[in-house]
Amino acid sequence: MKIIKMGMPIFLILLSVVFLIGSFNLPKANLGNPNGPLYFPIGLSFLLLIFSVLYLFQELKTLNKENKKITQMLSGRTPKLIGLTVLLGVGYAFIFEIIGFLFSTVLFLGALLFVVNGKQKWKVNLIVTVCFSFLSWYAFSVLLGVSLP
Repeated sequence: MKIIKMGMPIFLILLSVVFLIGSFNLPKANLGNPNGPLYFPIGLSFLLLIFSVLYLFQELKTLNKENKKITQMLSGRTPKLIGLTVLLGVGYAFIFEIIGFLFSTVLFLGALLFVVNGKQKWKVNLIVTVCFSFLSWYAFSVLLGVSLP
């Protein structure tokens, strides 16, 4: 439980430090203020670092208290849903370029809806999958003129 509570603030602190180091390595501008392109990413990195440290202290205060939300999240079918969603997302990323947007979205969304809703609602799953996939393809390809794979 302590690892879960402390993991996110520590991850955010490390992420902010990486972004801060990366921000200082950005190239300087040729025109105007040479440090102009650095101000925004450095500022955001410092803000993320400050809020992450505050988050860490907040979690340290409540470290030994039982958190019912985390306990609930780790019980039941929630871990299975999270794991399957991650696996389906990775699979979607791999097949997206191979079979294209429309078919890969139908497969991904269909599988995800069957995992979440179950086989009992197969009609609703199928209708939502096909309608959403087609309408999103139509909106991007036809209405916005964006080429999709």
